[in-house]
Amino acid sequence: MKNIVILISGGGSNMAAIVKAAQNEAWASRYGAQIAAVISNKADAEGLAYARTQGIATAVVDHKQFAQAEDPRAAFDAELAKVIDKFEPHLVVLAGFMRILTEGFVLRYAGRLINIHPSLLPAFAGLRTHQRAIEAGCKVAGATVHRVTPELDHGPILGQVTVPVLPGDTPASLSARVLSQEHLLYPRVVAELLRAGI
Repeated sequence: MKNIVILISGGGSNMAAIVKAAQNEAWASRYGAQIAAVISNKADAEGLAYARTQGIATAVVDHKQFAQAEDPRAAFDAELAKVIDKFEPHLVVLAGFMRILTEGFVLRYAGRLINIHPSLLPAFAGLRTHQRAIEAGCKVAGATVHRVTPELDHGPILGQVTVPVLPGDTPASLSARVLSQEHLLYPRVVAELLRAGI
């Protein structure tokens, strides 16, 4: 069975969309794939409760516990990798995981690590994507699923979706419109990867 491990930091709406797609589209029988675990860097991440209701294993690796380490990011990533590897992941999916990962971590899962970003990359990498799109006068915005590489938000693009930027849009209203499309895009891209045998 191809195990998918999903990393979250909050509500996990994209994770939930992927879980529902896996169930509704019978990924287990169709692709020999399953959502093996949902892992968060925050114990109070709401998405963990949803994952548990679906019978999915969950785990927490709290990044704050590594604040006193010589290299906090590397120490956190090393522990996170240990937990992920227990599930023998075929694919590691970042779904609202609000941590910048070290190069060592990214290379460990090279070719198996994907992320969704709320902009039409390469435009607006990083944070405040919706605010920046509005300020730039963009007519369209959207989301991008990409392979994760050591350079933040610059990996090869696997899929994109666009939405209009409407007159009077705020970052919140644009974010909501983009997120609704993320919930369609991300499961579709994961399924395409599984279909391709990655």
